[in-house]
Amino acid sequence: MDTVQIGLAVGRGTGPELATVFERVLHRIVQLHGVEAELVRSPRIYHSYASLRAEAGGTGQAALLTEQDADHYERFCRDQAAAGVRVVFRTAVNAQSLYLVRQRLTAVKTEELTAHGARLLLIRDQAQGFYTGENRHTPGRVVRTMEFSRAVTEQVVRHAVRAAREQWPTEGPSRVLMAYKYHLLDGALDDWTAGLSAELGVDIGVFQPDTVNRNLIAHGPEDRTVLVAGNEWADIMHVVLLDRYGSERQENRCTENTYLAPELHGLTEYQTVHGSADDLAGRDLVNPVATIRAAARIAERYGACPGATAAVESGLNAVHARGVMTADLGGKSSTTQVVEELMAELDPPAAGPAPAGPLSPAAGSLR
Repeated sequence: MDTVQIGLAVGRGTGPELATVFERVLHRIVQLHGVEAELVRSPRIYHSYASLRAEAGGTGQAALLTEQDADHYERFCRDQAAAGVRVVFRTAVNAQSLYLVRQRLTAVKTEELTAHGARLLLIRDQAQGFYTGENRHTPGRVVRTMEFSRAVTEQVVRHAVRAAREQWPTEGPSRVLMAYKYHLLDGALDDWTAGLSAELGVDIGVFQPDTVNRNLIAHGPEDRTVLVAGNEWADIMHVVLLDRYGSERQENRCTENTYLAPELHGLTEYQTVHGSADDLAGRDLVNPVATIRAAARIAERYGACPGATAAVESGLNAVHARGVMTADLGGKSSTTQVVEELMAELDPPAAGPAPAGPLSPAAGSLR
């Protein structure tokens, strides 16, 4: 039986509950496909923002705990990549620690969207800008130092074009729009991207975020548009784009991050789009849908389980049609109830009476 190794990193809040959901759903899917999954779990439970504030006695201690979490998770990712692990599932972690790791390992987030038939690929630059960087505290002040670099910008754009060509292999991307506050950078971003259009064979334009917003509102995206965006815009707009073009709420979504640092060998990390939901911790009320979807996508892409994503989507549709959903979606069900119902949908149908004749068909399996 084939075995796939998958990293697992857990944050506080509802992280332990969702890790249990992930393990249970993943193991059921791979079992139905005759595959085994070995989960390599990080030994550290990482802070959420709420747990950090509760534990830290002030900004100095908060900064220390943030750095410790970042250092540990960076080592965990590096160790997994060095060992040949290709994918990690992570629950929500304090953003400040997370962005230190994303800066060090050059991370991008990928989101596929569709707007009235037009295909859009959002590549979120998580490796530079205000969200990354370091803080220096003096009484009554905090100074945050961050940077943009030509090397990272080119790395992100090249990855975006490569991802689009993998997504649309016959046609490729029609254009690349870069949404950054480039007016604040003395023209550096314009200079860095000037030669990339000719090199990569695709039109690349740098635009102010408000210009991108106006054009999306007025015209919608051109088909096969690649939108490369700094976090200053993309973090706020991600939920809006999901609502407008993804027909989905963030509570139900998982998303994919890729580490571009060469020594990470393209290690991919899946996470829920929603946060740690500390107020729901231990109450069996957190929405498990994003975690369930992450388990299916990982099983299909990395665990040789074809059709797992479609099977899970079909199961979730059936479960929701019966009104089984958590309170954030308008239901009254617990986390456990949603998972139990979904697991029943994934099970192959029980074999009926054997038909007449010498042969009886085997029970079906998830495909």
